[in-house]
Amino acid sequence: MKNNHRHTTTTTSGNFNLWSSCRRKIINTMRCGCGASRNRKTIKSPECRSDTVKCNGSRKTVKSPEYSPEEKITAVEEAVKRLRGGRVLLGAKEVRELAKADSEARTKLALLGAIPPLVAMLETEDLESQIPALYALLNIGIGNDENKSAIVEAGVVHKMLKLIESPSSPNPDLTAVIIANFLGLSALASNKSIIGSSGAISFLIKTLKSLIEANAGGTSSQVIQDCLRALYNLSILATNVLLMVEVNGFVPFLLTTVGGNTEISDRILSILTNVVSTPVGRHAISSVDDVFTILVDVLSWMDSPSCQEKASYVLMVMAYKSSEDQQAMIEVGIMSSLLELTLLGSALAQKRSSRTLEILRDKKGKQVSKNSGGGGGATLSAPLYGSGDDTESLDSPSVFSSKNAVKLLVEQSLHNNMRKIVKRANLRQEFLSTERYKSSVASFSSSKSLPF
Repeated sequence: MKNNHRHTTTTTSGNFNLWSSCRRKIINTMRCGCGASRNRKTIKSPECRSDTVKCNGSRKTVKSPEYSPEEKITAVEEAVKRLRGGRVLLGAKEVRELAKADSEARTKLALLGAIPPLVAMLETEDLESQIPALYALLNIGIGNDENKSAIVEAGVVHKMLKLIESPSSPNPDLTAVIIANFLGLSALASNKSIIGSSGAISFLIKTLKSLIEANAGGTSSQVIQDCLRALYNLSILATNVLLMVEVNGFVPFLLTTVGGNTEISDRILSILTNVVSTPVGRHAISSVDDVFTILVDVLSWMDSPSCQEKASYVLMVMAYKSSEDQQAMIEVGIMSSLLELTLLGSALAQKRSSRTLEILRDKKGKQVSKNSGGGGGATLSAPLYGSGDDTESLDSPSVFSSKNAVKLLVEQSLHNNMRKIVKRANLRQEFLSTERYKSSVASFSSSKSLPF
């Protein structure tokens, strides 16, 4: 009997504990209201990304639902009505949010006429209205060429420049969004000429100089990046390159800025690849003091493959187009850097540096042929390809033809350049005397032409 009583007591106690646990859960659920609100749907405005609900000490993130097609059309129509009905500031903010990540909304907004009232808002003197309007225009133009064209046709370029040219000091936030708009609008080919001829290039260059000087070679800001990218877009058009070159000190400023921040240097070299494609651009580049020394330093000391590829492109074009530039490159000892790039650079950098080496080798061969024409025993004391202090005179009377002279020059130059490469790599000095090293130089120099 005692055992049965003990079993009954244990069972009753267990059931009581189970019921108590369930009762506590039900009470807690009723107190926090989770059970009542679980199936409730809340329609949030586009500005609201998420809400945080706290329940039983834990945090749950509830994301706002996306617009249905019908709700999206209604929201777009309401935003445009506000732009036209006097509540322009609220309408501009709604347009900005609607167009931020929705290509269909951008198209619908433009078709309903959102662009003209947004551009008109730039004529006000209220900064609180100008900035939202500019951001709304920026978002409307994302990935939509028709909208970009319509925005420029509405006169936004001159209105933005007028805001910057006001007597008061320009607001940094206003400057940043104007530059962002120039970046987006300049991506369209038909807009490049309109923006370039408006005076925007001078504004972008002036702003870029002040930002980089204020940054003092530090990290690259988003505004600096946008400014450089906008100038790159505009420099694709040859007539805009002429306008850039005419801005006093622009090309020297670009070249002297190269070599600091890698990200900024890469953007600058991108612009220079467009500048060098025009005769006036090449003349402006070659007129800068130590231009080839700067570009050689990019090849030798910058680890960025992209920077090396773009610098080698600028050098290749200048070497191909101008014999004077060829001579200047040889005099600064560019050959060793080019040779090193053909061995250690990226595939594109190797191709471009090899082509430049071929051009300069032909230039050197013509010089040797001219010097050796006066007599078989003439002394050739011209500097070798980037040999520097290792340069030796070619006193051998066996140099009777330009072909043999070029071959000898290339072989001796490669030998000296390999010494520099090995020294830079901090390898053992014994490596220089091995048969493997000698055979590699001989086999490399015996080829008739460098690979393109």
